Amino acid sequence: MKTDLASELEFFVLIAKRGSLAAAAREMDLTPPAATKRLAQMEARLGVRLVNRTTRSVSLTDEGETYLSYATRILGELRAMEDAVSSGGVAPRGLLRVNATLGFGRTTIAPLVSEFARRFPEVEVQLQVTDRPIDLVDSGFDLAIRFGTLPDSRLAARRIMSNRRFLCASPGYLERHGTPRTLADLARHRCIIHRQNDDAYGIWRFTHDDHSEAIKVEGSLSSNDGDIVLGWALDGHGILIRSEWDLAKYLESGRLRVVLPEFTLPSADLYVYYPNRRNQSARARAFIDFLVEAFAREKA
Repeated sequence: MKTDLASELEFFVLIAKRGSLAAAAREMDLTPPAATKRLAQMEARLGVRLVNRTTRSVSLTDEGETYLSYATRILGELRAMEDAVSSGGVAPRGLLRVNATLGFGRTTIAPLVSEFARRFPEVEVQLQVTDRPIDLVDSGFDLAIRFGTLPDSRLAARRIMSNRRFLCASPGYLERHGTPRTLADLARHRCIIHRQNDDAYGIWRFTHDDHSEAIKVEGSLSSNDGDIVLGWALDGHGILIRSEWDLAKYLESGRLRVVLPEFTLPSADLYVYYPNRRNQSARARAFIDFLVEAFAREKA
């Protein structure tokens, strides 16, 4: 049975997450008047207004934002405390909130979650896929699965899989336009650009013989979706940067070829990130170990 304080904190976090008092009420099995009364009692006790109400939605006041930040952290610490004292010798159980990249989360992580759920039926997994990294600490997620490093000192990380990146193109494109021999040759080629988060548009960075070089490339096709740009490369529209995870089957079949293999691109290693807590939950540890095992099996 949750304490009144924990229940109150969860109630407010749910209001902020749903952006609607009515939606939060439905999820907590409360009537709208009961939810309104509960929020009013919280505000009266604190002596401040936590949300701005409209007929259809709510937004947080400055005080509400502060309350949400503390509430999220406190609930996380409560879960960690319960796990620390109850996980010894007990099968993993409880809620695990996981974030993953949009396409990779849908095609690869979701099937692994299905397999994990069969192995650990007492764990409830909430998988959210987003195109951009989220703030794990403030949003209350247990872990995130991302390619590349995240510059956040509040997080710890474990590498799940090494994943090099290569320049590639279809044989048809290379026959029509020639194969580049130097980085300077890329300037006259059609390049397919994968726009990711805030990366500089059309800037490709390479390392060769301990020397770094940035090349500005151009092309008529670009997208923020990795599957889309890969499809364009397969259709012969130009040269693309992709990771070996995405390219393996196409390189093996010959549908794509590596270009300028002597030049090294920043890797896209796969990491699982999690808040840097001393006592990680048993379910989070089980899920991370499961991912490591699954990707080792896949690469074998």
